[in-house]
Amino acid sequence: MPREITGFSNPLVKQVRGLRDKKNRRAEGLFLAEGLRILTEALDAGIPPKMLWHAPEGGAHPLVQKLARETEATGGEVFVTSTDILSKLSGKDNPGAVIGVYPEMLTPLTALDRATSGIWLVAERLRDPGNLGTILRTGDAVGAGGLILIDDCTDPFSVEAVRASMGAIFTQKVATARWPEFVSWLRSAPGQLVGTSLNTDNDYQDPRYEAPTFLLIGNESQGLPEVYEKECDLLVKMPMMGKADSLNAAMATAVMAYEVLNQRRQR
Repeated sequence: MPREITGFSNPLVKQVRGLRDKKNRRAEGLFLAEGLRILTEALDAGIPPKMLWHAPEGGAHPLVQKLARETEATGGEVFVTSTDILSKLSGKDNPGAVIGVYPEMLTPLTALDRATSGIWLVAERLRDPGNLGTILRTGDAVGAGGLILIDDCTDPFSVEAVRASMGAIFTQKVATARWPEFVSWLRSAPGQLVGTSLNTDNDYQDPRYEAPTFLLIGNESQGLPEVYEKECDLLVKMPMMGKADSLNAAMATAVMAYEVLNQRRQR
């Protein structure tokens, strides 16, 4: 049965609110997701929340009822609380109808099976959580195997990244690695590493990409380090017809991912 939480000082409210901070997420191995669409995407992926929070009026919604049933059936807890407390948990003035608490789901690099997809996304020192979430969403759209985060990237389980992923955090595998570890793993089996760079004359539509293709996107402001570019099997760039010299990292990832996908579809 759902438990009613009415006080801001309740220890569970403090615990869940604390998951907005990275140090608490790491300590507890948990993260927040909000909104009925994202929680439903998670459930469709076979991942019910460990905790489900919703306002009294939200309990009548069929999808919320389904989420509640699945949460309790798998040993989770359901809490009914006020919209004010939901706002405190999410950090938004207008929170989603529901908030879920989930275990972090990082996949070890060595556990990734590159044979499951012809497209993999790799981001190096990505700083913006919105970009990271959008890249996850792109990965889901093109059927990528997952996202590999290189070096010190922003947290994929931050509220902002999860929100921007629109549920793709639950459908895409996410791994983290330092550059030498990634290169060693990559070269242990087939895989073409393709980097986006201004330091090349190769138009991104000219090559025929080999499967599996690992698309490497650099830091938003600095791009890829020269030593990382040298490790790539291929460097490509997208034509810039205006005054801007590059695309946003998430946009560049989407353009590249769909180019690879379209080549495979045409074949």
